[in-house]
This record gives sequence, structure tokens and C-alpha cells, in this order.
Amino acid sequence: MTTALGRRQFTALGVAALALPDARASTAWRLATGYRGESFHSINLTAMAAEVDAATRGELRIAIHPNNTLVKLADMRAAVQDGKVEAGETIMSSLVADMAIAGADSVPFITASYADARRMWRCQRPLIERHFAARGLVALYAVPWPPQGLYATKPVTDIADLAGRRMRTYNPTTARIATLVGATPVDVPMVEVGKALAEGRIDSMITSAVTGVENQVWSQLRYYYEINAWFPKNIVFANAAAMRALSPSARDALLKAAATAEARGWAASESAARASVDELRRNGMKIERVPREVSVALKRFGERLSLEWVRQVGAEANDIFIPYFTQS
Repeated sequence: MTTALGRRQFTALGVAALALPDARASTAWRLATGYRGESFHSINLTAMAAEVDAATRGELRIAIHPNNTLVKLADMRAAVQDGKVEAGETIMSSLVADMAIAGADSVPFITASYADARRMWRCQRPLIERHFAARGLVALYAVPWPPQGLYATKPVTDIADLAGRRMRTYNPTTARIATLVGATPVDVPMVEVGKALAEGRIDSMITSAVTGVENQVWSQLRYYYEINAWFPKNIVFANAAAMRALSPSARDALLKAAATAEARGWAASESAARASVDELRRNGMKIERVPREVSVALKRFGERLSLEWVRQVGAEANDIFIPYFTQS
């Protein structure tokens, strides 16, 4: 009798445990990124995933796959849209072929500070969300890279000094600038910059101080000019169907963690900008401002590229730029 009672009690406890609110099925998401696991962007993603896991008590678990290991950066939007992975991170300018409005933050010399970049994102986000929704995607958050500076193997005292250089490019804007200054554009992903420098495929580039530190470019490049050309953003996004499949509480937890990640990421970007410039200096690079003549020439290129971008995008460009400039 005692044995039978024990079995009944054990069975009853088992059924009760299955009925408890915390005994939920676990959903596993894969979030792919093209950036190194050590990048402040990837560290931020990992923190967001941990917060979601804790808030949902394991109901939603997000595995971060960095460094192009699961999906190549250029294929990220399609992979998430097609449901091959549930979420991804890519640099926003990589989306311009499919949605031109994504290139607003890479129009040079429009944003000169983090405050400018935040205002740009507030103006740009509603349009990005609308384009994403039409493609079955949901924007979670965006975080900028530190401002883009000019790297070179030799001093740049005149804009003509860039002619004939082999300039690393990573989007249409950088490719266009290379062409305008008479350099040869060489498309090199961020994670391959060190290799490209070592092989002599590039001898100049416009990119952030963080990229320079992560690739230890001081072995080949000697000069870094703080031109604050623009603040390109990485965007983290999810498949809309995968979002809808989550329970309301898990979905809310993800959106809350994403908002926290955005705030944390912007702070991390500013911190990384300062620390990275200091690191370049410590490793022997000369940190300088370009001469006034070079700055004026670059701004003229920026004006030209801005007009080209507005003509290319059309009315939606004004939906960003008009509120952006009127709010300044």
C-alpha cells in the first residue's frame, strides 16, 4: 500500500510539474553576425541574449554565431528574410541595393557627432521599419560604429596625395570616394583588413579607429586622420514570422532587451571610439587632423555625394533629411 501510494504521489507531482507556468517549451534562435566575437557589437549581442534567456526563464534562447561562421555578412538580410536563421546583424549600408534609404547614415559629412547620429537614426528608423515590414523583417535595434577616419601609409597634405592609392572600400559610399580622389577601390570586408594590408592589396582606407585596432593596422599604416566622415550603423533584425511564433511574454522580453542593447551599444561605441584612438597612438600611429585644404575638398565631395543620394532615393530622402536638419 505504501508503495502504491508513493507511486500515486509521484505521478501526481509529475503532472503538477508539467502544469506549472515555468515548465515551458524552449525556443532556440540563431543570430548570425559577420563580426568578430570580440567586437563591442558582438559583446552587446551576447549580453542581449543572456538578458532574454533570464527574462524568459529559458523559454527563448538565442545563440550568437559571429565572424561569418553561419551566414556571410553580404547574405544576412536574405538569410533572415528567408528564415534560414531567425535573426541577424549587418552593417546598414549593405542593404542599400535592396532599400536605398538604408544608406542615409553613410552619406558623408552629414553627421559630425554622436548627437547628430542619434538624431539621424530617429528620423531614419520609421522608414527602415516600414521597408523591413514589407520584407517580413523586424528591426530590433541599431548601434553605430565610431566615426570614420582616414588611414594612410604616407602623410596626406593635399587631396592629390590620395591619387593612385589602393583604398579599401566596403560600401558604395567608400567606393565612390575612392574614385573621386583618384584612388583604386578595393572591396575588403572588415575581418580581412589585416590580411589585405599584409598582402599589399590596400594602402589607405576610410574606416573607424575600432577597425584599425581590431586589425592591428599600425604594422602597415602610419597615419590616422580624424575626419569624422560619417557614423555607419549596424542593425540587428529578426524574421517577422519567427517573432510572431513567440509567446507574447517572450516577444516583449526580446523587445525590451533590444531597447536596452541599443542604449548600451551607443555608450559602448563612444567608449570604443576614445579607447581605440588612444590605442592607435600607443602603437606609434600619428593621430592628426587633415589640413584645411583637404577638409574643404572632402566636404565638397560630401555635398556632391549627398545630392547624388537624394536624386537616387527620391522623396524618401526628404522624409529623413528635412526633419533631420530642422531638428538640429
